[in-house]
Amino acid sequence: MIVLVSGASGLIGSRVVERLTDAGHTVARLVRSTGRLGEPVVHWNPETGAMNPSDLAGIHAVVHLAGDPIDRGRWTAKKKASILNSRVNGTRLISTSIASLERPPSTLIVASASGYYGDRGDHMLTEESGPGNGFLAEVCRRWEEATEPAVQRGIRVVNLRTGLVLSTDGGLLAKLLTPFKLGVGGTLGDGRSYMSWVSLEDTIGAIEHALNTVELTGPVNVSSPNPVTNGEFTRTLGKVLRRPTLMRVPELVLKLALGREKANDLALTSARMLPAKLVASGFAFAHSDLEPALRSALAR
Repeated sequence: MIVLVSGASGLIGSRVVERLTDAGHTVARLVRSTGRLGEPVVHWNPETGAMNPSDLAGIHAVVHLAGDPIDRGRWTAKKKASILNSRVNGTRLISTSIASLERPPSTLIVASASGYYGDRGDHMLTEESGPGNGFLAEVCRRWEEATEPAVQRGIRVVNLRTGLVLSTDGGLLAKLLTPFKLGVGGTLGDGRSYMSWVSLEDTIGAIEHALNTVELTGPVNVSSPNPVTNGEFTRTLGKVLRRPTLMRVPELVLKLALGREKANDLALTSARMLPAKLVASGFAFAHSDLEPALRSALAR
């Protein structure tokens, strides 16, 4: 199979390329600039809408992971526009381009996020649950809607609503390691917010599973079947690192440090997400429980 991957140099994308290549697939990277010598690439510019659909001829599947990172910098009006537009415009450009082909790819896998559900307390959230409120919920809703041209063309579209990916190379876990190792780690807010987490290995496995499982379509929650509260996450990480976790970061401090909206959407939101479709389709999790998942991530 020939698979086109965007965001191929990122934390998840680079591992996806490795996994697919090891499985015998041919991987082409969707890039803005020149790729590495001898590497199959397709060029695009999602900001200007530049993409030649004929360059996509012969592609069997697309894995679209590109987007402006949400956790870097304060959420100014400019940053929020970049977060939204990089996802919506890029996804729409890919969707319309492959939909225009005489023989389009059979599958389009597009990243989304648990932010779709907003702050939902301790409610169990499956793919049947509706969208929440807030900036990230709006981003995810419009992000997923941008695949409609591909859906209308009859292409199988999978929207991966991914939770907190555990990796020491990026994301929340990487940011938490230093304060926790210094013994000043602690709960965020009251510690009761649910965190839908997933190991990096299971994230990559879920993407490969989605490519190979034709029954999967539409939104798919990518998270462990055992989400935990922030308090549980804090205690478990402290146990694994053998450090105390007596500190608490009050909501006010988080809002001052991150900005009110970013703190509410990222640090304080509660999403108790369950991977109903993955489980029903027979996906085998490498890490269902948090402690062994953290030990594995830290061992890497």
